[in-house]
Amino acid sequence: MIQHSGLRTIAFAALIACALPAQAQRKPLPLAQASTLGRVMFEAGDTSKGGNGQPVDGIEGSSTEMLKVHVHAHLSLFYKGEQIAVPPGIGIVKPFRETQGFVGSGQGFYWLHTHDASGIIHVESPDDRRYNLGNFFNIWGQPLAADNVAGLKGKVHVYVDGQEYKGKVREVPLTAHAQITLVVGEPAVTPPLYTFPDGL
Repeated sequence: MIQHSGLRTIAFAALIACALPAQAQRKPLPLAQASTLGRVMFEAGDTSKGGNGQPVDGIEGSSTEMLKVHVHAHLSLFYKGEQIAVPPGIGIVKPFRETQGFVGSGQGFYWLHTHDASGIIHVESPDDRRYNLGNFFNIWGQPLAADNVAGLKGKVHVYVDGQEYKGKVREVPLTAHAQITLVVGEPAVTPPLYTFPDGL
């Protein structure tokens, strides 16, 4: 089994941003590793259509973590006004080991992956190529379109760092500390803003 080389984590209570008044959401909320942010809807790890060790979009999944470029982005997902958790273990090849909400080891790591359900996407790459949200969803094995996010259907509103994103949802770049919010259907949701944990 390949062991994760990151920081040890402590499980925290879930943060539910959608329960806060819109004005309060503008104050950044702390992200915590090994936490669950939103309602659990999806199983941990990639689907059968996603990454199972084979290259996806030229992104390998059979190696240890690559740390030449090591940054983190965040993905928030809302469906009909409710926050939905981005599952742990996306991009970590099964079988993997999950302890207290944190997937720390597996048969391999894709260069885009999640360790927990906090929404933090780890970008750990052997080079400085650019990755986007479409790459992440391809590894997960879930659809991503203007009217479909992981099977949740409805018009998709896209926000980056709290501002509406005008480009295609699949092309949203996964850059350092980017805060991406996908709102599927109604009602409208004020995109939450977060502060990343120390060390990320």
